[in-house]
Amino acid sequence: MCSLCETQSRSLSRRRLLGGGAVLAAAVLGALPAVAKDAKGAKPTGDIATPPNAISPDDAMKRIVEGNARYVSGNLDNKDFSAGRAARAAAQYPIAAIVSCADARVAPELVFDQAPGELFVVRVAGNFVNDDGLASLEYGVKFLGTPLVLVLGHSGCGAIDATIKVLKDGTKLPGHLPALINALKPGVEAAIAKKPQDLLAEATAENVRSNVRRLSSAKPIIGRMVADGKVKIVGGIYDIGSGRVTMI
Repeated sequence: MCSLCETQSRSLSRRRLLGGGAVLAAAVLGALPAVAKDAKGAKPTGDIATPPNAISPDDAMKRIVEGNARYVSGNLDNKDFSAGRAARAAAQYPIAAIVSCADARVAPELVFDQAPGELFVVRVAGNFVNDDGLASLEYGVKFLGTPLVLVLGHSGCGAIDATIKVLKDGTKLPGHLPALINALKPGVEAAIAKKPQDLLAEATAENVRSNVRRLSSAKPIIGRMVADGKVKIVGGIYDIGSGRVTMI
């Protein structure tokens, strides 16, 4: 190949690389919520530009507590889940993020009587926070404006019970389950040290407390927002039999 052809080939390769990088950057930025602007490029002001979840953490807490009371009584507000579909296609404004167990009997939107788009839910067996869950929650509070994060344990949790059996009885679990157990060990070990009458209930509560502490100081995003009073981290236990959530 002549020197001119080599020069043109290198130039074309650089243009392709730069063009590909621009496409990737556009895709990442496009995945983030857009901020509405007027014709002059300025962010709009006034009540019309205020997102529905621009409320205090305490107000968000009040709404989900009231929602759970409606669920317990069977007097639900949200029965027509088709309402608001067009608006939800454009944006989401969750009032709370819920770290929930994957247990099929735990359905946060129903438990707190909230419509689609009002809860940002991260679910994993044992309701713990790993790096992937933390990144999801960071997105929720930073880019969606979620003011409240609730770590929600529940009665009779199979993941917590399995962790107790591994730690106390030496039970061996197959597949990737040991990794799940390792994530739940801190809370369960703290409960075992207390020698409670109901170890499963205490381990469930300690697991919630452990993850609330982690989130409250998680760097670099959530811990700072907690310190600034923009986000609150709380914990609760859902009783499957009664439907009631008790804050801890």
